[in-house]
Order: sequence, then structure tokens, then C-alpha cells
Amino acid sequence: MSTENIEREDFVEENLEQEVVSKNEVTDDLNNTSDELAKEKDKFLRLFAEFENYKKRTLKERVDLIKTSNQEVLQAMLPVLDDFDRAILEISKSQDQAIFKGVELIYDKFKNTLLSKGLAEIDVKAGDDFSVDVAEAITQIPAPSEDLKGKIVDVIEKGYKLGDKVIRYSKVVIGN
Repeated sequence: MSTENIEREDFVEENLEQEVVSKNEVTDDLNNTSDELAKEKDKFLRLFAEFENYKKRTLKERVDLIKTSNQEVLQAMLPVLDDFDRAILEISKSQDQAIFKGVELIYDKFKNTLLSKGLAEIDVKAGDDFSVDVAEAITQIPAPSEDLKGKIVDVIEKGYKLGDKVIRYSKVVIGN
């Protein structure tokens, strides 16, 4: 073989080795880039999911705030509603039906206005089982009968809800 052929073969071998090394480097770079892309995609998806959760949470908080925005005003009106209840009870005992009808009309209008704003009376009456979710025990008395032990004997003050939230618990007497 001639020297020229040997040099050519050496040159070709060197170039082939360089091409193999270059291809390995390109493959490594491609793998690194793919890994980085996968990491960035994962970060993006997590950030997107976190943002979606944030939007849902703030929307729920906003809806809850709107539902209970008039809570303070309604709580301030509850003593007036209680006074109306007592007035209706006392006026109904009198003989003057005209006064009773007048006060009852005002009471109904006032109560319906509060109900239209989301206020709801908690239905608790004597003989019901006591539940701390809707009632507050003021005192305990000896039960007038065996079937009233651990149950509500008397309702002192009505309770009210605004939507699903209790804004005033019913005040009750329990038999023991």
C-alpha cells in the first residue's frame, strides 16, 4: 500500500471517530434537552393546576361573601323580629282584632323581607332531640316526663340561618 492510501485511511478513520463522537454529543444534548423540556412542562402543568385551584377557591369565597354580605344587618334585625313575635302573642290575647290585624300585616311584611334576603328560621320545638348544631342549651330542668329526658323542653329564643350558616342558635331548655 502506498503511503497516500494509508494516510487516506487514517484520515477517514479519524473523521469517522469524530462523527461518532459528534453523534454521541448530539444524542446527549438531545436527551438533556428532552429532559429539560419534560421538567419545564411538568412545572407548567403544576403551575396551571395551582392557578385553576386558586381561581376556584376565590370564586367560592366570593360567592360565600355575597351570600353572607348582609349577615350583620340581618343579625341586627333579629331582636326586632323577636319583639314582633312577643307583640303578636300579646296582642292576640286582646279583644281588639283591628290592632292585631294591623300589627300582623306589618310583622308578615317585615318577616317576608328578611326571608327574601336569605334568612331562614331554624325549626326547633319542644320534644325534639337536642342538637348542638342548631341549638344552645341555656339550662337543664328535671324532665316533666320520661320521654323528655335529654330532649328540648322549651324554646326560649328562635334560631336563624343565613343560607347554610347558623347566625343565631336557638336557645333552649333541656330536660334531664
